[in-house]
Amino acid sequence: MSHPQTYDFLVGTFNTPHLYTIRFTLPPSSSTTPKSPAILKILHRSSAIGSHSWLHLSPPKSHGTRNLYATAWTDPPTVVAYAVHSSTQISLLGTAQTKSRSGYVCASDVAVYSAGGATGEVFSLDPESGNFVRCPPSSRPTTNGTLSPSSSTNGQSTSPSSKSLIQPLQTLSFIDASTQRDDGSVMDFGGLRHGAHSADLSPDGSALYVADIGRNCIWTFSISPDDGKASLAEKHISPRANDGPRHVWPHPSGGFVYCLQEHTSMVDVFATSNSGANLHHEQGVRIIPPDQDEGDFWADEVRTSLSDGHKPKYLYASTRGLTSEKKGYVAVYKLTEQGRIDTSIPSPYGERMNGHKENGKDEMYHGLLCMYETATSGGWANAIQPGPTVNGVEYLALTDSEEGWVFVLSWDGQDMKEVARAKLDEGAGAATAVWL
Repeated sequence: MSHPQTYDFLVGTFNTPHLYTIRFTLPPSSSTTPKSPAILKILHRSSAIGSHSWLHLSPPKSHGTRNLYATAWTDPPTVVAYAVHSSTQISLLGTAQTKSRSGYVCASDVAVYSAGGATGEVFSLDPESGNFVRCPPSSRPTTNGTLSPSSSTNGQSTSPSSKSLIQPLQTLSFIDASTQRDDGSVMDFGGLRHGAHSADLSPDGSALYVADIGRNCIWTFSISPDDGKASLAEKHISPRANDGPRHVWPHPSGGFVYCLQEHTSMVDVFATSNSGANLHHEQGVRIIPPDQDEGDFWADEVRTSLSDGHKPKYLYASTRGLTSEKKGYVAVYKLTEQGRIDTSIPSPYGERMNGHKENGKDEMYHGLLCMYETATSGGWANAIQPGPTVNGVEYLALTDSEEGWVFVLSWDGQDMKEVARAKLDEGAGAATAVWL
């Protein structure tokens, strides 16, 4: 009999100073009990400096370690760098203070990018260790994401080995004619629901995308390959007046990006040009069923599948219910080899659209393969993260902050189902996952 296959991933939380290592175990392929279940369990708890709502895992370095970068909802707010030596050995490298609470972080070999609410930062990295490095103060916020010289400081490392000030290489401001709103409610997260929410790089690192819920736009930046500095390219207004762009995810080819719209539960497809810095809207699809009201949801994540490398077959997108009584969804759309939604596949809802074909709503579901209802509303999370593909089946992590569940779902090209679940410690709300 073959040995069970195991796969590990990390999970951060919204409200506890821990990183969880979760182990997913598939039954042996030659098992005499084919219906034996997969297993999901907490393998390890690593101490963290605060709650980590978003995780970004860099590729392995030449010496075998990886770097984990995280948002930290500390006071004052920070972003954090860790060294991941193994699934259960994670060490703190350093932190850098941000002006406002960060929604997401992403990183290249030379820089970390953070965005949250009204502002964002670019921090320089040591390419060898992945830790933050000091650099001369060079910028302060102005309008429209532009920069101007300044001598102000912005952050301080709390690394055990250094008390040196960490200056951002650049500080960005997203305040323009639209002021920054923060109503102080728990669901505003310090302005994240009414301002910039995410930061993601193009696959080759030449462009940065910042989704801005409050200003209903995507800010795009051209990135210097030498030091990671960002230069504003454009402010791309969303296709609909109430979209609320939350996250931009690139196709591996770099030719397209997918924008998840928090308020309308749409995913829009944009073609890129000018090394990824300019966008042209091409398609839009809906990620909740046609009989559901978009006002009952706040969409969460969008991802491409991993099993076919630079030509992913599927687009995954998740939504959350705004109340605990309303469950969320994971939608699966078919992609062409180039990266568009495959509109040759008709809507699975067909004649059940009850007249919606006349207003074009049926077209919003062309290419849809599956609409999976999640076990809970997802709370603040319901974040989907593709993982390993085994024997043609793709496995995905799904996080729930409402009850603290972590799920693994399977997708075989036709059906999505839950194959395993584990619950975090009491009071811990699962935020996002990254597969090791």
